[in-house]
Amino acid sequence: FRQRLIRRFTLLSLRTKKMKTLKIRVKGMTCSSCEVLLERSVSKVPGVNKVTVNRAREEMTVQGSDDITVNKLQEVVDSKYILSEGSNAPERQFFITKDRERLAEIGAVLMVILGIYFVLKEYNLLPKGIGISENMGYGVIFLIGLIAATSTCLAVAGGLLLAVSAKYNEAYPYLTGWQKFRPHISFNIGRIVSYTLLGGMIGLLGSFITLSPRMTGVLTIAASALMILVGLQLLHIFPWLNKIQVKMPKFLAHKIYGASQHGAPSNRGAFFFGAATFFLPCGFTQALQLYVLSKGDFTTGALTMLAFSLGTLPTLAGIGAVSSYVKGKAHRHFMTFSALLVIILGIFNMPNGLALAGSAFSFGVPQAIEDPNINIVNGKQIVEMKVNSLDYIPSQFTVVAGVPVEWRIDGRNAQGCAQVISLPQMGITEYLPKDQVKTVTFTPTQPGQLTFSCSMGMAGPGVFNVVPNTKGVAGAQLAAVGEDTEAQPVVDGPVQKLSMEVSKERGFYPNSFTVKKSIPVELEIDTKVQMGGCMSTLIIPEYNVAQLLRLGKSVMRFTPTKTGIIPFTCSMGAKMGQFIVN
Repeated sequence: FRQRLIRRFTLLSLRTKKMKTLKIRVKGMTCSSCEVLLERSVSKVPGVNKVTVNRAREEMTVQGSDDITVNKLQEVVDSKYILSEGSNAPERQFFITKDRERLAEIGAVLMVILGIYFVLKEYNLLPKGIGISENMGYGVIFLIGLIAATSTCLAVAGGLLLAVSAKYNEAYPYLTGWQKFRPHISFNIGRIVSYTLLGGMIGLLGSFITLSPRMTGVLTIAASALMILVGLQLLHIFPWLNKIQVKMPKFLAHKIYGASQHGAPSNRGAFFFGAATFFLPCGFTQALQLYVLSKGDFTTGALTMLAFSLGTLPTLAGIGAVSSYVKGKAHRHFMTFSALLVIILGIFNMPNGLALAGSAFSFGVPQAIEDPNINIVNGKQIVEMKVNSLDYIPSQFTVVAGVPVEWRIDGRNAQGCAQVISLPQMGITEYLPKDQVKTVTFTPTQPGQLTFSCSMGMAGPGVFNVVPNTKGVAGAQLAAVGEDTEAQPVVDGPVQKLSMEVSKERGFYPNSFTVKKSIPVELEIDTKVQMGGCMSTLIIPEYNVAQLLRLGKSVMRFTPTKTGIIPFTCSMGAKMGQFIVN
């Protein structure tokens, strides 16, 4: 009530004073939340009637009394924002900044990152899968959280945290240091709980809308592109990029910030305000939200956002120390380092999304027509490849169109989803056994590129570059293109015929079958909903059998060789059901 009264008195006094409008340049804004933070800070200055901030133009418009000055406004805003009088409108917008010192700094930081990369690679310390992809380890997501907390997320969540703690300290001025720190704890706990639960819910939503592998690839590409965009905006070398913003309506952000400054302060309130940061605009958060949506899995979504929120925890927990320690050139250099690292993460992930989307575009160097890794024996192109963890060695091959390929895959060291390999353009999805080399045969019919990965885009991607058969190589005859008769044998004699449906209403139903030992089994699967992610492939690990679940009916064949319980799983190993063998 007191604040409303002061506001009304200020507005009344302004009517009797001479009014003016200031056009102010603003440097240092890193995200759309900076607009909200600046507007809230400046609006508290006595004499200010209205303030509007435009990040794209790096401009602030202030209406107020005649005694309002730029220096007066600079005193109330964060020191990272540099205000100067004048409008940016007449300035010519160059494609890239003309600041040579800035470009030199970026080049130097890039050389440092490349140096670190080559050192880590030389000593085999580089983490596997450093992009926004399924094989992205939670340690890498934690690293992204560390980066985000010192850039856009600091502006988004840090301002709200400081507002909550300031309100609490104002209400209870005689608390001990530990007691004053309690709202910080509640705020961060709320943030972690919210990110974990809501991340899981977004992942669950992705499962309900049953994204196809191609759509998963498109979302992965979009998440990578958003990461690259955020990184480029943090560099401040392309002024026109500031016009591209993904944000919630500004009035909603104002309401969330405003609520933190009203009502009785409490640890419970701090908890809920921490939880609300999930909805505030931050490029990193939005990219990961898009990522977990594409995964269509509650656990993946929850763990991803948990790792991210834990990555932001050190900075937000020590926000006072960070804001006072990392300033000036040190802050600028760190922001440059963070921005370049984010761009690299996004670029590294693009091939994974392109592979899932079925794109023929390759990031590899052009291959010669004759590939030293391939031998032609008895009319077949012999391709030998190893799967080490999530890597294909080698990952690129050049093969001749019209000549059968005998693909010998050593997957004994494969991990996670890499135990399943998929060549979607040829209709091939196979499980890689742990005790032997898997052989898959197919015939490429047309020049182009065939991309392979695991069924979730976790491993690889790898590529077959198919070139014209200019040398007239004679190929052997195969029974059927893309058919691996070893994995899906058709048998004569008695067969145990089973049926199962996959639907939204019933899931895998039934998910338990009783069968007899040594008699072949044919399981007819009626897939009534588009499957995505790890759920798109059904695995019987015991018998090295994989079945891609497409809309309609398909048949999975195997022969039980021992009694007991034999589980069938998704491609990530989660149990979907079982066979009870008598």
